[in-house]
Amino acid sequence: MKIGLYGGSFDPVHSEHVRFAEAALKFLHLDKLEVIPSYQAPHKLDGASASAADRLALLEVAFRGVKRAHVNDFECNAGGTSYTYLTCRAFREQYPDAELYLLVGADMLNDFFTWKNPDDILSNVTLAACGRGEELPEALSEKFFERFQKHFVAVPFVGEKVSSTALRVSLAFRGETEADLSALSPEVLREIDARNLYRVDEAKALELETPQRRAHSYRVALLACEWAHSTRLVPERKALLSAMLHDCAKYVPEGSPLLRGFRSPENVPAPVWHQYAGAYLAEHEFGVTDEEVIDAIEFHASGKGNMSTLGKLIYLSDLLESKRDFEGVETLRKLFWEDLDACMEASLSHQLAYLERSGKPVYPLTAEAFDWYKSRK
Repeated sequence: MKIGLYGGSFDPVHSEHVRFAEAALKFLHLDKLEVIPSYQAPHKLDGASASAADRLALLEVAFRGVKRAHVNDFECNAGGTSYTYLTCRAFREQYPDAELYLLVGADMLNDFFTWKNPDDILSNVTLAACGRGEELPEALSEKFFERFQKHFVAVPFVGEKVSSTALRVSLAFRGETEADLSALSPEVLREIDARNLYRVDEAKALELETPQRRAHSYRVALLACEWAHSTRLVPERKALLSAMLHDCAKYVPEGSPLLRGFRSPENVPAPVWHQYAGAYLAEHEFGVTDEEVIDAIEFHASGKGNMSTLGKLIYLSDLLESKRDFEGVETLRKLFWEDLDACMEASLSHQLAYLERSGKPVYPLTAEAFDWYKSRK
């Protein structure tokens, strides 16, 4: 008997998950495919956005028409952190004579070297991998064999590059801007709506913005959350909330009843004022209690010295989101993924040079921020 094990957060399950499963069932001639959502993935800083029960329900909907696929609640029932080596051990004990395959995408295959007890996993299963947006590189196969003295099976399927992180952001912004949800089947999307999943109550702040500004906030959130997911240095929820609300006061007039009780610092230039008003609204109008999120909103336009990682992330995501187009932006985007502090210094230098060239006032906090990052070397 040939059995495939297909694990992951599936947060949410999307069309490429299903397409890969179908390709693996066919290519590996599997008698059964166990689709096993994790309870808590080891690499998730702030856990899954949807509960284990909700993700199981979404998987049941997504895989309803896939023959020989079975949604398995093994890891969800086990609770705690879901380690793949324990799951593979359990299925080897249950099926001692079966050929077991563990399905992984290219991103998981790249990370496999850092997993807990990878040799233990390979003592019980054979890895079966597919490309994600492109074919698996030959160098990866060589690296894998050099480390484990075993080969993985390459499933001849190259899926579209779909980001679950981007889907979560799109679902959070849904109804407020044009978000890309094409990777979710209508059936899964209906189940998401029925369960009221991936909604963010604070999204009502976006109603204060123009459609163009909401689209900008969406792009900022996409960049910030992808960085948070990739580096695991900032909880995705904090990145999403800070990006979603960072410009909430952009079009709120100073005399608005919403700002009753707000006191702005003195001599704040007009392009910077909204960061202080936005932090006030986030806390007093939209109920944000996380001081790190409020701080990230409060200094996203000016920057400041010794910002938190979240603060730097929002400042830079605001500056470098995908529609920004200015000389040097691609260099800064590259640096963004390499070294956040170096990117802060370079970005502040760029901002100061722009203000000086255009004859616009330099906010002292921005100059102080540049001096701080420059002196950190």
